[in-house]
Amino acid sequence: MAVTINIYYTGEKGNPLKFAEEMISGGIVDKIRAQAGNLRYEYFLPFDNKDTVLLIDRWVNQEAIDKHHASPMMEEIIKLREKYELHMKVERYISDDLSITENDRNFIKD
Repeated sequence: MAVTINIYYTGEKGNPLKFAEEMISGGIVDKIRAQAGNLRYEYFLPFDNKDTVLLIDRWVNQEAIDKHHASPMMEEIIKLREKYELHMKVERYISDDLSITENDRNFIKD
């Protein structure tokens, strides 16, 4: 079962966006996306909150997440979070591996 982690990074003075930009420009995001088991690693900006960045981080399973957390790049990420004085709210979702129901399809445009 795939695991999706939503991380809401919050801070002041545009720091969450600066953090995400440095993660991307510094190559850390590309390294994470290249790790075995990573399915998605993408940042989003809420329209109504300029001091928040949402990270959607998806992995094939918990073992892949554990290997990511044990990797050397986690120290880099932690240093950047501290540099930009970020706070985090984390949500975790486990895929039920069920396909979208026919009733749900009535509301989805492909």
